[in-house]
Amino acid sequence: MISYQTLITMLIALTITSGCSISDKLVYHPDLIQGNYLSHNNLVKIRIGMTQEQVRSILGTPQVSDPFGSNIWYYVCRQKIRYRPLQQQTLKLVFNHQGILTNVNNQRIIFTHREIG
Repeated sequence: MISYQTLITMLIALTITSGCSISDKLVYHPDLIQGNYLSHNNLVKIRIGMTQEQVRSILGTPQVSDPFGSNIWYYVCRQKIRYRPLQQQTLKLVFNHQGILTNVNNQRIIFTHREIG
């Protein structure tokens, strides 16, 4: 039979080691994709000079656009794939007053665990 002191020692050891990173690998983490998924095949189709309707037909409705008439659209996609770091891709599209695409800015950020905290 296990003594009371041995039981307490095992419980303390389990409590202390429960935060170790090896336990993180034992827990299932499903893939998580939030926002507008920006595939490479769709991104290469976007060209300066396209209309807003053409861009919308390729990428879909932008996640963020200014309701007060600004011609800047944002497509944001956040991906957390299993044990890899969180990634965020932000596509910023700028249109002129006629609705023609004039600027494309595609930025990808990979977060470390400290930045997410």
